[in-house]
Amino acid sequence: MKPFRRCQRILILSLLSLSVFAPILFVSHRLKNLAYTGRKDFIEDLSNIKYRADTLKLSAVEQEAGEGLKEPRKVLYEDTDVVSSVSYSLGENQDDKESGNVGDITDTAERKENVSGTNNESKEGDIQFQQREISSASGEKNEQSQSRKVIDQRIKEMKDVKSNHPIQKVNSNIRRVADKINEMKDQMIRAKAYMTFAPPNSQLVKELRLRTKEVERVVGRTHKDSDLSRSALQKMRNLEASLSKASRAFPDCSAMATKLRSMTHSAEQQVGLQKKQVTFLYHLAGSTTPKGLHCLSMQLTAEYFALDSKERQFPNQHKLHDPQLYHYAVFSDNVLACAVVVNSTVSTAMEPEKIVFHVVTDSLNFPALSMWFLLNPPGKATIQVQSIESFEWLSTKYKRPLIQKATDPRYASELNHLRFYLPDIFPALNKIVLFDHDVVVQRDLSRLWSVNMKGKVNGAVETCRVNEPSFLQMDTFINFSDPYVANRFDVNACTWAFGMNLFDLQNWRRHKLTTLYHKYMQLGSKKPLWVAGSLPLGWVTFYNRTVALDRRWHALGLGYDSGVVQGDVDRAAVIHYDGIMKPWLDIAIGRFKGYWSKYLNYDHSHLQRCNIHA
Repeated sequence: MKPFRRCQRILILSLLSLSVFAPILFVSHRLKNLAYTGRKDFIEDLSNIKYRADTLKLSAVEQEAGEGLKEPRKVLYEDTDVVSSVSYSLGENQDDKESGNVGDITDTAERKENVSGTNNESKEGDIQFQQREISSASGEKNEQSQSRKVIDQRIKEMKDVKSNHPIQKVNSNIRRVADKINEMKDQMIRAKAYMTFAPPNSQLVKELRLRTKEVERVVGRTHKDSDLSRSALQKMRNLEASLSKASRAFPDCSAMATKLRSMTHSAEQQVGLQKKQVTFLYHLAGSTTPKGLHCLSMQLTAEYFALDSKERQFPNQHKLHDPQLYHYAVFSDNVLACAVVVNSTVSTAMEPEKIVFHVVTDSLNFPALSMWFLLNPPGKATIQVQSIESFEWLSTKYKRPLIQKATDPRYASELNHLRFYLPDIFPALNKIVLFDHDVVVQRDLSRLWSVNMKGKVNGAVETCRVNEPSFLQMDTFINFSDPYVANRFDVNACTWAFGMNLFDLQNWRRHKLTTLYHKYMQLGSKKPLWVAGSLPLGWVTFYNRTVALDRRWHALGLGYDSGVVQGDVDRAAVIHYDGIMKPWLDIAIGRFKGYWSKYLNYDHSHLQRCNIHA
């Protein structure tokens, strides 16, 4: 046992000796190149070595991290990927910054432990260095929090954009579907062209005809706000395959180009014919009387003849010849049109008791118009209804006015030309305002009567502004190639419009303009000097005798131009539905019809019985 214990002790002592002398050998190997210059210098050098080693270690870490960085790949992201990619990069940067901060704090702690045994100068340096490290770490944290706020704001904005993204997606889908539909139409055109090249009963023609019908049904069922089904796209591909087969069978491009040109010419001719037909139908609709108006006239006429003679009289007939009142005239055979003109004028007037309305119509519609205003009197205003048949002086004094030949009977009607006899119709009046029956009054017109006429006869709104739809030139309706016309009138003279006109009847009588009108009528019946209608005759009759009114008195174009500026309509005292799209017709312009219909009571029993609605 004793030899065993002795060996055990020797082994333990050997291990202890090895543990003591081994560190000394390793340290002496590290310091064998250092020269001894004193204990103090040695300690300072040793401390410098330790700091230098730490710096090298930190630089190595930074270089190592820098070597690991790579240039980002050049990838084009879509809008749907932006938010996710920003969030992912944010997470990576956050992790890197946190790990970097932990590493800095650990290095600072190790540095503090290693230099705890050195002199006071080294301790102060350690403290200052540690403070700098801590301040830099806090600065990095502040910068990190600020950058995090910026990125969060950016993510929020991207989410807002993403919330609007479905609208963009719908718009792009609509464009895509529209493009597909246009492509299908092009395919059908090509198929029709190929079917003319192949024999009529060939297999290719049958296949093209079948595929074309399938695609036609798809186009007919597809709306631009819906998506195309898979079956529709498959039918489109089937037709394209048939077209490829046809193109291989008939590769002659010049023949295809010739055929397409002929098809284009044929289509253009069809479009032209369709436009002519639409124009004809519009004019036909504008010149005919709607069924409801005819029904209304028949009912009112029957009721009028059922009245006694005393019941047919209108009140306040003593005001009809008072020149101090405001006298308005309208010549029409349309009951509803006259009702709107009267109602709108009276309802917008500040002094309706001073208004006197003179309605002149033909003998056929006289009972209906009279009965309407007997049932619906215009408030405090005075009204008179006359028939053109009651003007006996018209046939004796002027031997009955000549009737113009015109394709549209409205232009050649006696009511249309009766405006040139105003001084004879109203011999006791000095001034009068003449309305067309397709106008609506929106403002009080009392100031119109104080307009300075400057010795002229006619006050009207001019239509000689080049950039406006109402622009008209003298040679539009007047034949200036005739020497008689060219020597008496200026082709560049400013034109004007009927619809709302203020006439000085005294100056009219003084210049004998009705006789001048008859002279021009007789000349126009012998040779083509002007187009049929009252407007060209008005231009020549009142030539150099017309004063321009402010354009706010009279707005034109509501019966043919849907692009009339809304502000001009709202500011105008009188709006005019000149053109064929009258407000009482189904072809009226929708956005302007409400200005007219609001002056009619559609709950009226007569309108209800005749099925007349707004």
